[in-house]
Amino acid sequence: MLFLGDDWAEAHHDIELQDEQGAVLVRRRLPEGVTGLARLHALIADHLDDADDPSVVFVGIETDRGGWVQALIAAGYSVYPINPQQSARYRQRHSTSGAKSDPGDAHVLAEIVRTDRDHHRPATGDSDLAEAVKVLARTHQTMIWSKQRQANQLRSMLREFYPAALTAFSDDLAGRDALAVLAAAPTPAAGRALTRTRLVSVLRRAGRRRNLEHRAIEILTALRSEQLELSGPVAAAYGAGVTAIATVLTAMTGQIAALEAEVESCFGRHPDAEIITSQPGLGKVLGARVLAEFGDDPDRFADAKARRNYAGTSPITRASGTRRVVLARYARNRRLADTMHQQAFCALSTSPGARAFYDAHRAAGNTHHAALRALSNRLVGILDGCLRHHTRYDETIAWAHRHTLAA
Repeated sequence: MLFLGDDWAEAHHDIELQDEQGAVLVRRRLPEGVTGLARLHALIADHLDDADDPSVVFVGIETDRGGWVQALIAAGYSVYPINPQQSARYRQRHSTSGAKSDPGDAHVLAEIVRTDRDHHRPATGDSDLAEAVKVLARTHQTMIWSKQRQANQLRSMLREFYPAALTAFSDDLAGRDALAVLAAAPTPAAGRALTRTRLVSVLRRAGRRRNLEHRAIEILTALRSEQLELSGPVAAAYGAGVTAIATVLTAMTGQIAALEAEVESCFGRHPDAEIITSQPGLGKVLGARVLAEFGDDPDRFADAKARRNYAGTSPITRASGTRRVVLARYARNRRLADTMHQQAFCALSTSPGARAFYDAHRAAGNTHHAALRALSNRLVGILDGCLRHHTRYDETIAWAHRHTLAA
């Protein structure tokens, strides 16, 4: 067996190849891309017999994405994506001085797969369709998060010089009405100058079809209310910023809608889509995110507990002496945790069993979020069972034996 540590950077890879006794066979810095990968294959081939299977080469690398990783998997190597936090802890076993280098990190990664690979999960053999869903779902989710950050920046700016706009659009600052009105009236003076006819026209072009007159009067009332104002030049400068952010948010809204259509189309072609969307609280978008983060390799998770641990829904216990504390996991896949939390919340209105489970935890004194975490933990277990048995969700079967608070 051979053990390869691969410390990757944007332009190069530092690699270290070890044998079974930990002796260093090769240390190199290889360029990123096809040339570097070809040289890596050649270096490995120099230390393998013709009859050896590529799976006897164990690779430790701090990522599970990208063309380089996919090429390593395609070559038949056993690839282990190592969390950077874990490799940092391993590094402390070799040096307590705090020293760090790329070749040193490659050495640590090689040591991990040589001595401790049984404690790590190998890269999954997800299908190309699942990989495509992952790319689209993650891009869509990232775009939504970016839009929220831009909306928060806009809210902060309006609070400083245009509080009347916050009064008018407090519930949906990044919505179509708010963005259209702010584009037409980015300053308090421009807001007061809007006429009802002009505002109705703006709202109609933005896509509003109902309650035009009523909504226009509400907005005008808010924009013409008394407020503390800044001087003209300062307000104009803020207004330029509002116009820029509103333009960005408008473009992002359109791109999010386009990405959502792509996500739904790609996810709908996957054979597990029907099973995933049969789960309570999961539509096509959330279902695509579930598939993206869990993958579709049937051998990735040994059991439901392993899937729950990966999702970050199962609690962790810290016990020392007479002290014992059960806590939520804070080190977890943020994308998946966000998705499962949303599923649990949506399931409350679609699944009587989920609602009863949540209510029981609330009655026991758990907070809203703690009860949702317990529910999402249970829903991950149900999903695991459905995927293993290739069957759709059944409300009666899923909750028939849940008469206690046991998670």
